[in-house]
Amino acid sequence: MTDARAAAMRWAAAWKEGWEALDVERIVALYAPHATFSSEPFRDVYRGRQGVRTYVAAAFAEEDDPRVWTSDPIVDGPRASISWWASFREDGLETTLAGTSVMRFDDDGLVVEQWDTWNTLPDRREPPAGGTPFTE
Repeated sequence: MTDARAAAMRWAAAWKEGWEALDVERIVALYAPHATFSSEPFRDVYRGRQGVRTYVAAAFAEEDDPRVWTSDPIVDGPRASISWWASFREDGLETTLAGTSVMRFDDDGLVVEQWDTWNTLPDRREPPAGGTPFTE
């Protein structure tokens, strides 16, 4: 059985560092070969590492100068949820995303399911001071 807290902490660190470096492969390495990835409730589900790669590469191709914050995970068995905040330029426009990812990990600590939900703001902002779960 995997240590879901350790897997979630690794996920958060890799997403933060990978997103800020626009490093697609660092993020793809977090997912099991048969993973499912839902980037937003009303979008199609991406399947397998290639699906994750397709989504992340397309998103990163539109983004410049990202800054990312993540929360400590909430863990229950093999599942974890992590809230995150990101600000960047998307297609030249200042943008902020705030969301939560809910994941299930396999015995190797790889993501087998991920479901995201988020909101976007057409402005670049850092998380509000005080009372937020985010760390830098």
